[in-house]
Amino acid sequence: MPLSEHEQRLLEQIERDLYADDPKLVSTVRSINPRTYAIRRLWRSTALFIVGLGVLVAAVVINSGAASIVLGLLGFVVMLLAALRGSADLRRLGGRPDLDSRSRSRRSRVHKTRRSFTERAQERWQRRWEDRDR
Repeated sequence: MPLSEHEQRLLEQIERDLYADDPKLVSTVRSINPRTYAIRRLWRSTALFIVGLGVLVAAVVINSGAASIVLGLLGFVVMLLAALRGSADLRRLGGRPDLDSRSRSRRSRVHKTRRSFTERAQERWQRRWEDRDR
């Protein structure tokens, strides 16, 4: 949803005030590349995944009953969380659309497919028979 003129003017005024108060902060924020942070997070996720794998392998090597089970589950959870975080960073680096644009496209698909499954199946069935008669 686009901003109203009043909201745009307020936003511009806030930007001007921020620049007047702290120009060094504004120049720093403008020079930051978001890809750099995503790449750092990806490397951290990879390192965390390797640590989780090491904990899991250590649990298998120890094999001392309940302690190794808890240690193995801990290693698995660390690996899972690192993989989820890494996949999110890869999506961010890959230039995939953000959540807002995905939800907008889903909403447009929902409007297109308001009919129930049976109604769509019946329509396809009728079209198939109509095409067959031609």
